[in-house]
Amino acid sequence: MPLPRFGRAALVVAAALAATLLAQQPANAAVDTGKYVALGDSFTAGPLIPHQTLDVPGCLRSDHNYAAILAETIDAGEFTDASCSGATTKDMFAPQGTFWGTNAPQLDAVTPDTTLVTIGISGNDVGFMDVLLTCLSKGLVDPFGHPCEKSYTDNGYDELRARIADVATDVTAVVTAVHDRAPGAEVVLVGYPALLPEKDGCWWKATIAKGDVPYLDGVNDELNDMLARVAGDHDARFVDVYDRGHSICASRGDRWVEAVIPTQPAAPVHPNAAGMRAVAARLADALA
Repeated sequence: MPLPRFGRAALVVAAALAATLLAQQPANAAVDTGKYVALGDSFTAGPLIPHQTLDVPGCLRSDHNYAAILAETIDAGEFTDASCSGATTKDMFAPQGTFWGTNAPQLDAVTPDTTLVTIGISGNDVGFMDVLLTCLSKGLVDPFGHPCEKSYTDNGYDELRARIADVATDVTAVVTAVHDRAPGAEVVLVGYPALLPEKDGCWWKATIAKGDVPYLDGVNDELNDMLARVAGDHDARFVDVYDRGHSICASRGDRWVEAVIPTQPAAPVHPNAAGMRAVAARLADALA
């Protein structure tokens, strides 16, 4: 049945109005791509992923880490990557010495005209890589038990979860400092990827005892939960990149984090190039 004449006219007017409104919207209205600053540790910097930048060689910073990929994806007008391997929350505020060069306080890169800041920090404050080394060595001796969990827990007290609770204050201080320096910036806390599956593990790739896999996966998960809580409480966004299907136990083509002996250019137990692309994609989706 044909529409009455006034019905056809109304549709034409509505279509014209919609087209006008769409034409007035910017191509990417969700994020101002003026100046993007990336802060973080080695899981941001990308040690040994080609190609390594030479501004502070000791930071082991890749020009194909997730921050660099994101900057290109969102067509950032200006981009500064201040991340550095080994960084803690203290290195956001003070110079960080490396084996080759000193990285300036990372927060120095955040200026009033900054429009986007991503932050990937707290793992080194908790000492997670040292914990992994301890657990790897203990797993060699007791591959089917849970020697690592025993070394960090006692009568209901969990030392690693206590560390995570303590570092929340330091992460909050970083987020607050970013807001103070760049009041108009979008602030994003970036989570850590899954290092292990939920259970069993893959002892031949990383000598974590079978019984310790669920414990360490839980600690990894709790670290991300803390970051999400800080973000929610302090006007920031949290982007979750946790996916156990891409842990060190995944196949070479699916792995986002390399095992103890890497099969792709990346530091041991750190994101590879595929992992960096995946994190960048999740950030871009969240911002858009």
